[in-house]
Amino acid sequence: MDYLPAENRYSSMRYNRVGSSGIRLPAISLGLWHNFGDVDVFQNGRNIARRAFDLGITHFDLANNYGPSPGSAEETFGALMRKDFHPWRDEMIISSKAGYLMWPGPYGEWGSRKYLVASCDQSLARMGLKYVDIFYSHRFDPETPLEETMGALDYIVRSGRALYAGISSYSAEQTARAAKLLRELGTPCLIHQPKYNMFDRWIEGGLTDTLEKEKIGCIVFSPLAQGLLTNKYLNGIPEESRAAKHTSLSPDSITHDKVDKVKKLNEIAKARRQSLAQMAVAWTLRNKVITSSLIGASKVAHVEEAVAALNNLTFSAGEQQAIEAALK
Repeated sequence: MDYLPAENRYSSMRYNRVGSSGIRLPAISLGLWHNFGDVDVFQNGRNIARRAFDLGITHFDLANNYGPSPGSAEETFGALMRKDFHPWRDEMIISSKAGYLMWPGPYGEWGSRKYLVASCDQSLARMGLKYVDIFYSHRFDPETPLEETMGALDYIVRSGRALYAGISSYSAEQTARAAKLLRELGTPCLIHQPKYNMFDRWIEGGLTDTLEKEKIGCIVFSPLAQGLLTNKYLNGIPEESRAAKHTSLSPDSITHDKVDKVKKLNEIAKARRQSLAQMAVAWTLRNKVITSSLIGASKVAHVEEAVAALNNLTFSAGEQQAIEAALK
């Protein structure tokens, strides 16, 4: 082992309490949705993860289907645990999820007890872990009783496979029902993981109020709108970008209207002495309900840039008005 984490790794990171629990998460967390699959360069992912931990990012977020290929991000992270992070496991929050298609046949997706428990076992095997800190229902299943899905999460926690239960992309009403069921089972819902950024504000339509009422934490994914809320697309679609690769960002979504808005936002960020990406991350954290902003990174500089966003999290009334005007 040739990796020793920075001794000052906890000196500058902000850690926010998750709902009413005893857990705190870093304000910036690292997601392994992209750039950690078996099609990616292992050493690049390794450098990103190491630098993240050195900067105080203790939370690493995965799912069973992350890659590509599905499952390979967890295998990559398992290798990182063996090679670099094993001695510091107790300083880390590691999460995984299940809900989307993972294997063929009727038991390979959605929210049944069979699928969730089997998925959790597979994830633990791929990562070489005895437990994950958080295990999520990755999406609401309209055809499986919510009692069964939440009962599976309760079982996963009680059996020692996970320490906490979470849900992702549930509506406000679904979240309230899930929270009630888990509370009655004795395994409170720790956290909700929804998509949230300046271009996708659906959680403001009731979910954040529900999370505050239920005392559930919130970690938002896609704070940069898959890279749209950066300076990357100000002058077209660069090669090697997500839009160019047709991965998680469609080139069709980069309209003239969107680019005009991004240019206006970029000017506001400059006035704040931040990059647009930094302002976009800071903007997601302006609501006290939001515990952490979950970033992706294809290079070390992306992690460093996101963490530096914490140097300016305050928005004046004028800045907030300018952002709303730019988004209209």
